[in-house]
Amino acid sequence: MTQEAPQISILILNWNGKEDTIECLESVQKIDYPNYKVLLVDNGSIDDSVATIRERYPQILIIENGANLGFAAGNNVGIEYAISQGADYVFLLNNDTIVNPQILWAFIHANDKYPNVGIFGSQIYYYKEPKKIWFSGVQWLPSQARFIHTGCGNIDNEGVKEIQFTEYICGCALMVKTEVVRKIGMLEPKYFLMWEEVDWCYRARRAGYKCLLVPESKVWHKISSSFSGGDKAPHYQYFWWRNRLLWVERNFSFLEALSIYKVIFKDILRQLHKYFNSQSGSQERLKSQAALQGVKDYFFRQFGNCPAWVRSPVKQ
Repeated sequence: MTQEAPQISILILNWNGKEDTIECLESVQKIDYPNYKVLLVDNGSIDDSVATIRERYPQILIIENGANLGFAAGNNVGIEYAISQGADYVFLLNNDTIVNPQILWAFIHANDKYPNVGIFGSQIYYYKEPKKIWFSGVQWLPSQARFIHTGCGNIDNEGVKEIQFTEYICGCALMVKTEVVRKIGMLEPKYFLMWEEVDWCYRARRAGYKCLLVPESKVWHKISSSFSGGDKAPHYQYFWWRNRLLWVERNFSFLEALSIYKVIFKDILRQLHKYFNSQSGSQERLKSQAALQGVKDYFFRQFGNCPAWVRSPVKQ
């Protein structure tokens, strides 16, 4: 049975997330699948994550990057290792998640039905509201130059759900065939955080692979340990704005990009209005300031991590 089941490498990226990561690993240990390996990549944690996890899970291989390389570059280290060890698939899984035991079989059965799929995704629920859906596919809205999560906020009634193709798969729980990685390359490190999985999926689609949302592959997500404060966090705003511009540049023709940039330019004007009309030191002003910094850094080709003040803003 083990020989028949494709080898899947589960890749979990950790950065100062000991408690979340341990809960995730406890969940992963219960997966019902005969041929999977767990790989933990640590992005330069300064808590005692590595020592604690190594003691508790001596069977799990830990790769220490020694620095916070971001989501893209950090995962790339693990992806490269997994491929070198013969993995047929690599499953990127956020450390602030728990999974259902059938998650990998759900992917494999979906692949049997749709062999031209290159990237598979889980249906993702809110951790604190286990039947409430957070991610069940996406839709691109050209008039807003953004994606929306279709089905977000819906309550799962346990009915039969159809597998569906989607624009991209959320990087929180994304399984990719290693043949796809060999063909299109790794995640783009410039993004550092956010939009990198969108870029990856679009590159895979241009190479002839489809992206498939598999509802029976279920994940519960703490939304989001990387961004204390969620989308209100200044560094969330920074990465979202900067990387949206980078994604458009990399994935659309010149004429297509121009029409999208027109929409984004109107968004930038609204951010400027918010910045100059918000109370000094307010959360709204900090959000706008971080968004505008992201736009500025995009045009000045400043990629990678955000400026220190964005991650730990000082109210002015």
